[in-house]
Amino acid sequence: MSPEIISELRRALPAQLPPFLVAQRWFGGKARQILGVEIADVVPLSRDTTKAIVLVVAVKYLEGADETYSIPFVPAAQMGGESHAGAAPKVEMGDGSVLVFEDAFSRPEFLAELLNIIKQEGVMQGENGRLRGSRTAAFTEHFAVSDAAAPKPLTGEQSNSSAIYGDRLILKFFRRFEQGENPDLEIGRFLTQRGRFSHVPRIVGYIEYELKPGMPATQAILQEFVANQGDAWRYVLKTLNAFYECCGDTNQQSGLGVSDELPEFAGEPMGRLLEEMGLLGKRTAELHLALSSERDDPAFAPERFTMQFQNSLETSFVELTTRTLGLLRARIANVPAEYKDKSAEIAAREQDMVRRFRTALSAPIEAMRVRIHGDYHLGQVLYTGSDFVIIDFEGEPARPLAERRIKQSPLQDVAGMLRSFHYAAFAPLLAPSTGNSISRSRIADIGRWAEAWSRCAANRFLGQYYETSGAASFLPAGSQARAKLLEVYLLAKAVYELGYELNNRPAWVGIPLDGISRLLSSRG
Repeated sequence: MSPEIISELRRALPAQLPPFLVAQRWFGGKARQILGVEIADVVPLSRDTTKAIVLVVAVKYLEGADETYSIPFVPAAQMGGESHAGAAPKVEMGDGSVLVFEDAFSRPEFLAELLNIIKQEGVMQGENGRLRGSRTAAFTEHFAVSDAAAPKPLTGEQSNSSAIYGDRLILKFFRRFEQGENPDLEIGRFLTQRGRFSHVPRIVGYIEYELKPGMPATQAILQEFVANQGDAWRYVLKTLNAFYECCGDTNQQSGLGVSDELPEFAGEPMGRLLEEMGLLGKRTAELHLALSSERDDPAFAPERFTMQFQNSLETSFVELTTRTLGLLRARIANVPAEYKDKSAEIAAREQDMVRRFRTALSAPIEAMRVRIHGDYHLGQVLYTGSDFVIIDFEGEPARPLAERRIKQSPLQDVAGMLRSFHYAAFAPLLAPSTGNSISRSRIADIGRWAEAWSRCAANRFLGQYYETSGAASFLPAGSQARAKLLEVYLLAKAVYELGYELNNRPAWVGIPLDGISRLLSSRG
């Protein structure tokens, strides 16, 4: 792309980028007031003016830290000086024509160029930094099949963008990035090259943005595409919907006490699903064993719990609780009527929750901390029809990169999955979009079966997880110590969920409220 066009881009685009960004699914700052956008770098992928450029932009907000986004643009049209509808950025050229830009990720030629950068291990020089492609040993066996395949972008991504190449490769393009290696690349590469854990997609290649040599930020990851039937969340919900229909057609509403089994009329699909939740527990333990297997690399070598770490954890959990319950009290008028009493009850127990965290984290924890998934739930697991593949190791994207790389207890991942079981159990009763055809009059009765399934699934998962983990150093010795630490993470996760639902889906607050209530009713 010519220097003249780049100069005009720098002049004209900053004022146009805020409305463009707000209209994008992947932009994470919609709830914040943008003060301005600065173009930190322009990286042309070719001198050809018809080819794409990658803009690295710094977004400044009224409050909070700046964020850096990567926006690939391609000229979509060149026309006369008349106005162009929509939020697409445009640049008026010296000859009076207007160059209109659109997001390049929708263009097959741009996606093909990204693959080529990895294949050639190419370097694309920008004004201040550069994009650099790298491939792994697994690249060759996949590329021969995917070379001629037409790439296509995938829908449904939120914080990132993805494209698939011939049902063999999938590329994840990070929209917001920070200096440093993204955990999704770091952990994925470790597991496939050193951790010897086969239930993740192998890393085939990647693209990094380097502002200075030795200071990379992960721009894109290329992985093998794993044939699947969708994520485990959708699979579980589909099976539960069918089960709840069966429940509604029977009068067998007894025997839901402490049994770990569901009744005979639940049928073979539910029996298989519970067996598979046990298999998921096994795979989760194998993942954590692989992540704890390194001794020499400081980025992965296990570390002991320290009182300094425990104090930091306690502070973060207490602050989360104070902030969330303050929000609950402020928003209680917006809570559905059936949850108002429980909301008031939970809001009044803030000190009980604080005491739980402080008591559990004040005594030394005899276990090791390791790298973990960091955002583990049923939506982060692909179901192949007979097994599971774990994906998306970047952690919670809203958290700073350095924070996501901190070693934690694997029980944090376990808590995330157990809470996901609870959500999956009740989601069909709350959201018609999940395929629910259950009448409101039957929801209360079926809720008993939902609770029964959630408990059974959790027991199957935990049983296989602990059996597979054995005497792993990342678990406290003794069942009581393990249960105590797990409850800490479960309570923190449920409190986080409550804040999320208050801000986004008030109709769903009953799920985390119930989770918090049950945890507070347990011994502690």
